[in-house]
Amino acid sequence: MTVPKKSFTPLKSSDRILSLDIMRGVVLLGILIMNINGMGLAGAYGDPTVSGGATGWNLSTWIAANFAFEGTMRALFSLLFGVGMFIFMDRLEKKGAGIQAANIYFRRLMWLLVFGLIHGYLLLWTGEILYQYALMGFLVFSFRNLPPIKLTFVAVLLFSIGALWNYADYRKDIKFIEDVALTETYKLEGKTLSRDLQEVAVKWENMEWERSPEGIAEYNTNMRKGYLDVVAFLAPENQHYDENWPYRYDLWDVLSMMLIGIALFKWKILSAEKSYKFYAIMAAVGYLIGFTINYHEIYSIMEENFSFLSFSKANITYDLGRVPVAIGHVGAIMLFCKLPLLKWLKGSLAAVGKMALTNYVMHSVFAMFIFTGAGFGLFGTFQRFELLYILIGIWIFQLIASPIWLKYYQYGPLEWIWRNLSYLKMHPLKKKS
Repeated sequence: MTVPKKSFTPLKSSDRILSLDIMRGVVLLGILIMNINGMGLAGAYGDPTVSGGATGWNLSTWIAANFAFEGTMRALFSLLFGVGMFIFMDRLEKKGAGIQAANIYFRRLMWLLVFGLIHGYLLLWTGEILYQYALMGFLVFSFRNLPPIKLTFVAVLLFSIGALWNYADYRKDIKFIEDVALTETYKLEGKTLSRDLQEVAVKWENMEWERSPEGIAEYNTNMRKGYLDVVAFLAPENQHYDENWPYRYDLWDVLSMMLIGIALFKWKILSAEKSYKFYAIMAAVGYLIGFTINYHEIYSIMEENFSFLSFSKANITYDLGRVPVAIGHVGAIMLFCKLPLLKWLKGSLAAVGKMALTNYVMHSVFAMFIFTGAGFGLFGTFQRFELLYILIGIWIFQLIASPIWLKYYQYGPLEWIWRNLSYLKMHPLKKKS
């Protein structure tokens, strides 16, 4: 007896959840608000006093970005990735894929990991997230079938561990700054430094050098060199992130939000099925809590003149601010999805979301040619607020180009490649006439 071979195919356009695509489009564009700073300026992602300007419009840009977008766009990106992987597995299992579902799932993550390495090392974006998402995606597999309340509990536990680690780092940073002051005192008094204090002095000198005009100028020069020179220059930085961030940050930052995303999806919150009142309360409560904490963090940092310890201290309450704001964003985006307004914009955002992988990597391609020596070599030449002009230009391009592309093709180019590699099968790219 011959058993017919089952064929498992990617999600059809007609089966997609529009609210998720719109949300993915909003988040994909929103994450560039933070990333553009790391793409175009040295050391300015978090601290505006390092480069890019810290007064006037530059300071206002930093405040607005950190108040409403820092950590929240990444949180929503993680949330959506978790939802996507859950839907992917759930659909395959309901079709009776069995163990084949796991094969496709893990093969999909393996190739995402490869894309992440290419994205970071060869497309020159040290802040890339695909590598980390692939690693956390392997862990999501074991949690995906938990009920929403248990998923939320695990996520809160992970957040708590991350906060405790941040607090421990803050205590270490206090000791470090005390030791820095002690080394200065010893030098003034002509005393010999112990080995530990010598290491503290060297570490502080390196930190100060990286922030200094000379250090920034050297970094800018390296970023403006030829392509292969920039690849070699950024390789150690990419390696550092790939080796350290998965266990230091991603477990508590990324995996937790993936689990929250699956929980919200199971509660039917992300499919825009709840009432207007529900989403309005969700947005109001999230923003009230999150913006209050974010305001306190920003105010404290500015009051302490952007000191090293002020940033370390703000990390303790980091998740208490960014996660509620992210939840507020979810409520606001779902309200936008439900309202019978701006259908053309929703269509464009949904198209951007359907091509999220392509558009995300496209940000780095634009940045590589605009900022590094592989293109125009303009790294470090823009003020922080001036980077917004480039950001808006990229937004407009993707909002126009994505719907046009999807008018003729079923997937974005990278989505198509990813699907073929995941299923080990060539899928048609062009739409039928």
